Amino acid sequence: MISVDKAIEIILSSIPLIKETERVTLFEAWGRVLSDDITAPANVPPENNSAMDGYAIIYTDTDSAGETTPVKLKVDEEIRAGQDNEGKVLKSGYAIRIMTGAPVPENADAVVPFEDTDESCGVVAIRKPFVKYENIRFAGEDIKKGETVLKKGTRLDSAEIGLLASMNNPEVTVYRRPEVAILSTGDEILEVGKESPGGKIFNSNAYVLYSEVKKYGGNPHYAGIVKDEKGDVLKRFSELLNYDIIISSGGVSMGKYDFIPDVLRDLGIDLKIQKILMKPGKPVVFGTKGDKLFFGLPGNPVSVMVSFQRFVRPALLKMSGAQKTDKPVISAVSEDELHKKKGRRYFIRGHYTIRNGEFYVKSTGPQGSGILTSMSSANCFIILPEDTEVVKEGEKVEIELIRHGEI
Repeated sequence: MISVDKAIEIILSSIPLIKETERVTLFEAWGRVLSDDITAPANVPPENNSAMDGYAIIYTDTDSAGETTPVKLKVDEEIRAGQDNEGKVLKSGYAIRIMTGAPVPENADAVVPFEDTDESCGVVAIRKPFVKYENIRFAGEDIKKGETVLKKGTRLDSAEIGLLASMNNPEVTVYRRPEVAILSTGDEILEVGKESPGGKIFNSNAYVLYSEVKKYGGNPHYAGIVKDEKGDVLKRFSELLNYDIIISSGGVSMGKYDFIPDVLRDLGIDLKIQKILMKPGKPVVFGTKGDKLFFGLPGNPVSVMVSFQRFVRPALLKMSGAQKTDKPVISAVSEDELHKKKGRRYFIRGHYTIRNGEFYVKSTGPQGSGILTSMSSANCFIILPEDTEVVKEGEKVEIELIRHGEI
């Protein structure tokens, strides 16, 4: 058996980067990974504009303004958002009515909000002085022309897509998604929607893996259930060798019918990992053949989710071209007394809260590998190192955030 850290090192050093790219519209770009740097073709915003609804002024005109001695300026024009202000020049003693986002006229160097004024008969009264550039947004304040705004390898979230749109990019070039086959094994597994004859369990793992693969940038393909017959398992795996990644669940432990490691060897796959010093998820199998990856995950539902998060998720992201693959790990105060055996790293399902600026965490209850409700209630993993045996209530622990606005 090897450590969790060594397993991650082996896996990430084995990942081939997908080289094929494609153009997608911004509506299709969420979660995709940029294959090129994005450079700004122009300033954003393109010109100085108003940050408020109000009046464009020359700020020195308000130097003498006071509550009982307002400065009065003539108002004879208005600029709306989206309107071209070419030719509009502001003169001292005048104000131009202006809307949020509208271009600031020449000579104007401050904007007075409507709520700080009174207007009557074409004259606006201003009762306090304003400073230079108050309430003005400058050309290039967000993005400057020629600036590298997004780096190759960035995984696009809503803010990044907004940046692309603000630079007039209706399409973007991204790496293609990895094609991922998902295979379930076991005589006891039954397709969802079937009538159970008893002694069977419904195939939750396939749906978990399908969702997780899709969430982290892969294109999932469900390959069905294969029975615990070595010949059937070998045949099914051999039919899936054209996929970038094959993920199976079940059949990787020490049981009489756990054929996955032998089948992978028979197919010429180089098995780099077979057991990992962790709980849940010890019997994880990982292998490669050329640029193809193979993950054999345990059969218990929680073990599937933990081992996917720990090993498959970063592999999938890296293969997709993403530069960032880690989840945030922070310190939190344990609200439980936690016990474990030495030797393995534990990933306890937890739920964190923030009170007075500090993180607190509790376990989500019974931690059996088949208790999927404990995973549904979790927003983090409480990480207990290999040499830890007891964490007392009130002690600090490390937690890995798993629901926090996903990466």
